[in-house]
Amino acid sequence: MAEKRDYYEVLGISKGASEDEIKKAYRSLAKKYHPDINKAPDAEARFKEINEAYEVLSDPNKKATYDQFGFAGMDGSGSQAGGFGGFSQGFGNMDDLNDIFSSFFGGMGGMGGMGGSSRSRQRSGPQRGNDRLMRMKISFMDACFGKTESINIDLDETCSACGGSGAASPSDVETCSTCRGSGTVITQQRTAFGVFQTQSVCPDCKGTGKKIRRICPHCKGSGYNRRRVDKEIKIPAGIADGQQLRVQGLGERGLNGGPNGDLYIEINVEPHKQFERDGRNIYLEIPISAVDATIGTTIDVPTIHGDVSMKIPAGTQNGRQFRLKGKGINETRTGRQGDQICVVTIKVDEDLSRKEKELYRQLQELQGTRSGESIWTRFKKSFS
Repeated sequence: MAEKRDYYEVLGISKGASEDEIKKAYRSLAKKYHPDINKAPDAEARFKEINEAYEVLSDPNKKATYDQFGFAGMDGSGSQAGGFGGFSQGFGNMDDLNDIFSSFFGGMGGMGGMGGSSRSRQRSGPQRGNDRLMRMKISFMDACFGKTESINIDLDETCSACGGSGAASPSDVETCSTCRGSGTVITQQRTAFGVFQTQSVCPDCKGTGKKIRRICPHCKGSGYNRRRVDKEIKIPAGIADGQQLRVQGLGERGLNGGPNGDLYIEINVEPHKQFERDGRNIYLEIPISAVDATIGTTIDVPTIHGDVSMKIPAGTQNGRQFRLKGKGINETRTGRQGDQICVVTIKVDEDLSRKEKELYRQLQELQGTRSGESIWTRFKKSFS
């Protein structure tokens, strides 16, 4: 009898390997050496050896015993039974086993000798259709105040004549003899580890579980009719860029008479030339002259609600912000009204008349006389 190899060596991992590293190494090797995939003469023996190593190293108690006493501590633990003692234990809740076999058997549909059962079945009853997504571009102002937009879309509607069955009459619908109404067929495969069975869609009824003798003349047996429809879509005030609207029943058609899915409309808001949105608030840059910033003025400020009179106090500095309460966007969910934030930017006029230049010179001289030195001179002194 061949000498047993160290379990860590079998899985190709170090003694300090984590639980995830042990599981990853096991899955990789189990797939590689499974006898139904690997036809090498030693594949079955390697597969048993890999499983035995994983059964021990994946169990914290067995692993601790093995780390301390080696194979001597494994007597009576079940790991010596040809590599399959406690087979299901080595796979925890058998999720590991299903993950491995699903790659080449389509899952543990029904593992004869293991008591497995199908984890999923094709449904032959009515099934809801998939959802659809479309994008709609709207203006900045429409996003602020909302609007009603009309869309034109192809829609598959359940045939009113047959109710989606596709049959000329209820008596024309009969149970599929191949799958006996289940919509699926099961194929069995015998291996060295038991009988594996896989489940697939019935090729005769395409998963419906039914056969139709006479088709519906209105929908030609499809169970639905396609038509072009116009739908009014209400866009709520305050909707933001990227938000989605859900319209029930405008998605893809259902199966076997099931309802349609839904249509999701993603809103893309076009940017505004001046206004910039931040949540429910709106920002706007307000350009003013140096003179207005110095002595103050009153201006009419544009908002999404119309012009508003706003006072610029004397001595206003560049970048100062003024808040216009309630002149922002109405928040869709809470109904709270945002504000408009006006950011002052002081602009220097580069195209002055001769008289304006003369007045600025006089102002320059006056500032120097009043303080004894200019603003720039005081700034320069701060470096000394």
